[in-house]
Parts: sequence; C-alpha cells; structure tokens
Amino acid sequence: MSLERDINPWGANPDDAIDAEMSAIESSLDKLLTRDPAYWRTRQKKDRLERLEKIQAKVAALKLRVLATAGDIAEETGAKDASAWMRAELLVDKGVARSQIKFAASVAKYELVAAGLAEGVVSQDKARVITKALDKIETDPVASAEDLVLAEKLLVDYATRLTANELRIVGERILAEVDPVRFEDAEAKALLAEEERAQQKTALRVWDNHDGTVGFDGVLPTSVGMRFKRLVEAYAQPRKQQLVAKGAPLPPWERLMGQGFARLLETIDPAALPRHGGDATTINVVISLEELRKDLGIATLGYDETNGTTISAAEARRMACNATIIPWVLGGDTEVLDAGRGSRFFQPIQRKALRLQQKCCQAEGCDMPPEWCDAHHLEPWATGGKTNLKDGALLCPHHHRLAHNAGYVHERLPDGTIRFTRRP
Repeated sequence: MSLERDINPWGANPDDAIDAEMSAIESSLDKLLTRDPAYWRTRQKKDRLERLEKIQAKVAALKLRVLATAGDIAEETGAKDASAWMRAELLVDKGVARSQIKFAASVAKYELVAAGLAEGVVSQDKARVITKALDKIETDPVASAEDLVLAEKLLVDYATRLTANELRIVGERILAEVDPVRFEDAEAKALLAEEERAQQKTALRVWDNHDGTVGFDGVLPTSVGMRFKRLVEAYAQPRKQQLVAKGAPLPPWERLMGQGFARLLETIDPAALPRHGGDATTINVVISLEELRKDLGIATLGYDETNGTTISAAEARRMACNATIIPWVLGGDTEVLDAGRGSRFFQPIQRKALRLQQKCCQAEGCDMPPEWCDAHHLEPWATGGKTNLKDGALLCPHHHRLAHNAGYVHERLPDGTIRFTRRP
C-alpha cells in the first residue's frame, strides 16, 4: 500500500506529529502521577480537579471521534466489527465496546454536543444524556428538524450548569420548553402512555433459595416504586441512626434496606389486609407436639412441606408476637391435637400503653426507640401466654430474635429491663 497520500507536500508525515502529541500526553500524565496530591494546597486541588474534568472530556471527545470512524479496523483485521476487535485486543467487554461505538456515532451526529466535549465544557456522562434525549426527539413524529436543533442548543447550555442526572430530567421534557403550546399536550399523552406501559411491565418474582432465605426481584411503576423505596428507607434509617450515635461500624446499606423491608412486612396489620383464599390473611404453622417442646424444634410454615417450608420452632414463636398465625399441633400419625387460636398483634391501645411505660427497647443497654420495637410476649404465646400489658415487653428486632433463640436465656431484672445471656 502506498504511503504517498499520507505525506504532505513538505515531506512530513502527519502520523509522526500525531504520535508525538500522543507521546507528549502520556509523558505528561506519567510525570503528574509521580506527584502526591496529599501535599497540594486545598486551592490547588480544587483548581486541578476542575482542569482534570475538562481534560477528561477532551480525551473522551478524541476517543469518540476515533471510534466513530473505526469500521475499517474490522475490515483490516477480519473481525466481525470494531467491538470484536476491541474485545480481542483491548480486552474490553463486547457489550461495553458496542455501547461506546454506538455512543460515538450519536455524538458524531450532533455538532454542538461534539464541540462541547472537545472544549471540555460537556462531560462524557452529560453528552450521553443529551444524545439519548436528542435521539428520542429524532423519532418523535411531532418534532421537526428545527425543534431538534433548538433542543440540542438548550441542552448543551443546560449542561454547563446542571449535573448529569438533573440534565436527564430536563431532557425528558425539553420539547415542552422548545414550544409549550405544541408539546405540553403531547408530553402529557406520552406520559400517560408510559405509565400504561409501566403497568404492563409490573412484575414480582419470589423464589425459595433453600438456604434460609427467599429471593425476589421485580419491576414497579415509578409512582409506586418510589413510595416503596421511601417506606423501606423509613424502616432502615432508625437502625442506621442508632449505630451512628454509638460510633459502631455501619453494615452495607443494602443490608439495612433488606432489614428495613423485613420490618415493613412484619409490622403490617393483618386486619387491614384483603382476604386471601376466603380468610383474612393468616399464616399457618404446623408443628408436632414433640417439636413444640424442644428448644430447637422444627415447624412447617404452611400446611405441609410440599406447599410450605420449614422454619425453627423459635422463629414460629417469634412470629406469633407480630403476625396472625394459626398453629396446628400434631401427635403421632399426624393426628391434630390442637388447632390453636389465631394470635394477633398487641392492640394499638396496648402498644400505646407499653410505649408510655417503656420508653425504648427493654433489653439491658439498648435504646432503640419504641416506634421501631416489637411487642413481645414474656410468657411465650405458644405455651399459653396472653396478649396483655402484664406479659408484654418492647424489644427491638435484634433482641426479639434473641428472645426466641434457643442459644440464649433471658431474665427480667427488678427495674423491668431484660438481660440476655448466651447459654453455657
């Protein structure tokens, strides 16, 4: 292949200049990486972070320009496409490579976005947000080419003073800003259509992991999903605040959210639930008399092992404090010895009385607020305990589990607090 077309009339090869410039960038970065920011003044850190943000955008602009014209790489190397070559040579996951090439093509379509990146005033994240919004407008049957141009101009301007997430929100309704009269009704209709699609996408999957946990995932409409998030956060926060106040290390936020969700489910009033299978929603627990008498007994959550799952007798007793359950006690040959009463929550008035009497979790040394505690039966419900104030104590979820854990014993001290001790 002749190199004549790559040599200018003055005899210099442009590639030599590009390689020299790339080498200069690499050399400068190598030198900068030998500097320790710990010794920089605060003012210097602020200035240099601002400059690095712009440099990062400019480097992204250059890379995207190369990717937008990288089709010839596949032709020369025999790869299926440029993303396959990136996977083989650069060890970039193919999905990531395809996303980068698609993004490069989008940026190449929009001059103002590309210019903003090249100038360092539009970050790569913001450019991605803008191109997604513009691509959506491009397919909008109501929008014209002029609307697209004006929307690009507005979004690039917004990018200089908004975060990427704020820009995404603006981008969703930028057409209404371009021409309110023409697009506000269209936006409202589009929103209604989106919400209808969200209803069709709504799903929940629940499965037994057979390791003591249940897994689930799902999709909710935004309005419901945000309410769900706020509710779970409300139950997760008290535990976090208590740990922070004590200076204890925080567990991962995902775990706190999971515990918060468990608390949300455990504190739902069964009386307020819809009927399920003809009865108000209840939980059936089947246990043999022999297992009931054991500290480490086993019960079946549900009517049988085929349609239910096994839990410890201690967990069944703990659930009796917070959920409506129907215990079925079996003798030999599955003879029903007792079809127990449905145990219910302490009534709201009783919980208020307990809160007046007990200002926090009654476990020795625990100060979890009463709002986040369970009402625990001091005389176990499974052995005939009654739901009354005399036999009630507020316990946080942690100590409530200990109260039903066969590995611990607990006693009520003269001041009313409860001391937990591990069994010898």
